[in-house]
Amino acid sequence: MSMPAPPRLLDLAGQSLLRDQASAIAALEVLPMELFPPLFTAAFAGRHSETLKAMVQAWPFPCLPLGALMKEQQPHQETFQAALDGLDVLLAQEVRPSRWKLQVLDLRKNAHQDFWTVWSGTRASMYSLLEPEVAQPTRKKQKVDGCRPRPKPPLAPVEVLIDLCLKESTPDESVAYLIQKVKQRKGLLHLCCKKLKIFAMPMQNIRKILNIVQLDSIQDLEVNCTWKLSTLGKFAPHLGQMANLRRLLLSHIHMSSHSTPAKEEQCISQFTAQFLRLHHLEELYLDSISFLEDQLKAFLVVCLKTPLETLSITNCLLSESDLTHLSQHLNVSQLKDLGLSGVSLTNMSPEPLQVLIERASATLQDLDLDECGIMDSQFTDILPALGRCSQLTTFSFCGNPISMAVLENLLRHTIGLSNLSHVLYPAPLESYEDVRGTLHLGRLAQLHARLKQMLQELGRPGMVWFSANPCPHCGDRTFYDPEPILCPCYMPA
Repeated sequence: MSMPAPPRLLDLAGQSLLRDQASAIAALEVLPMELFPPLFTAAFAGRHSETLKAMVQAWPFPCLPLGALMKEQQPHQETFQAALDGLDVLLAQEVRPSRWKLQVLDLRKNAHQDFWTVWSGTRASMYSLLEPEVAQPTRKKQKVDGCRPRPKPPLAPVEVLIDLCLKESTPDESVAYLIQKVKQRKGLLHLCCKKLKIFAMPMQNIRKILNIVQLDSIQDLEVNCTWKLSTLGKFAPHLGQMANLRRLLLSHIHMSSHSTPAKEEQCISQFTAQFLRLHHLEELYLDSISFLEDQLKAFLVVCLKTPLETLSITNCLLSESDLTHLSQHLNVSQLKDLGLSGVSLTNMSPEPLQVLIERASATLQDLDLDECGIMDSQFTDILPALGRCSQLTTFSFCGNPISMAVLENLLRHTIGLSNLSHVLYPAPLESYEDVRGTLHLGRLAQLHARLKQMLQELGRPGMVWFSANPCPHCGDRTFYDPEPILCPCYMPA
């Protein structure tokens, strides 16, 4: 039976020091910098609030990654507030301590994961965090008679990095306390948020929070709210200030039955105009946006100047004119992912989609055309363009009424795409028993085996083709690769 490892001398020394709060705080003046992380970890775990407050003020590194520590240990509200109070005391001082190096308080839980375990400086990759900045040699002041002393340079603000998720009517206790401190030390404490998710919160509360966030720090924004178009219009000015935004997801924006066409047009224009300022946008996801029909020209063609890497427009109503503008004018020079899932293309000419795919063929890696209602004749017309997508790795087109003959034709057109590894296709029309959408699993198995045989014969046995179609009873998909993964509706009673 193995014996537990004895406690390290360093751990014992830290525990002993923390038992005497006054001694622990006094020792910070002479404590070697490499001992700060383990002592801070012990003080945080033991809820030594006053010691934590003092340690924040004496922190000898440019960054304090508190969020990573909070992820490992269940934080106590009093402990978290003590750390912020220490920072608050520091910022209140007109003359900052000579040892003070803290520039960033990082509250993100997925950043600097290994900082607290690498405190001894044995890993060179951590030196940027562990080593304080090299002090510049001081110059002797020259006295000049009759000259007034130069004004002191403004104190550099401390940045607080946090990922915000707004999903309640009001922010939680920790975020509320942080907001209070930022307001109190306005100009000295900058609240920076790289990732912002908005699920459910009254707009007036959202705006109060955004008014104190450094909006140009936001790089990833998700808005998963059921908003009226007028609410989106109120949010739009904040979006325009997110100058470094890389990724935007917007979902479930609906038109109000009480709004006038003029008011709707004003809100749409106010929103789309913000994209003129988003010069770094790379990924755009639009889901269930009710106002997109006949607006893509103004939205993506006129206002969006930056080339996107990802464009996903899902469950939206588009006109043929929209798709035409998209295919002819969208900057596709860097487009890697294109998704049009849930956009009905049944009654449209296949030419715009064909042109769009062909223009993006040099860079396109992932293509999603699920549930688009694409018919055999339309699909046949886009096959040559698909065959030119040399970088394509994944292609999904479930939920489209496609015959086995067209599937075989697709396989022949794409067999030469060396990067294509996964194709998710609908159950062919021949595999259904009736017009209600009941699958005949035996036929589906035979058709799937036929495609697998063709892949083998054409020298691509490693390419994964598997089918999926929603169950007409419950909506769950039935997958087949190579055996069916069935929903409960197909299971014997």
